[in-house]
Amino acid sequence: MTDKSSEIAGLPFWLYPAGFWVGVVVLAVGVLFPDLAAVGVAWIGAVPVLAALWVAVTAWNRDRRLSVAALLALAGLVAVFFVKQLIN
Repeated sequence: MTDKSSEIAGLPFWLYPAGFWVGVVVLAVGVLFPDLAAVGVAWIGAVPVLAALWVAVTAWNRDRRLSVAALLALAGLVAVFFVKQLIN
């Protein structure tokens, strides 16, 4: 199969594209069934968050700095979400 060097930044090479294409398929089905369009949009937005969680958890023992960076990115997203709620 593939070796560890095929991973980019702690993320398996197949994971992010697979998540993206699942979202594209759901969005395409959303053309026919409009109720699924919101699910597709939510999934496309969730893919980077899930990727950051994957990196934070799986790289913790191997590369702690990478995990902390992924957790900081997630904390930044949470901060943006809460500040947005305060503004509205």
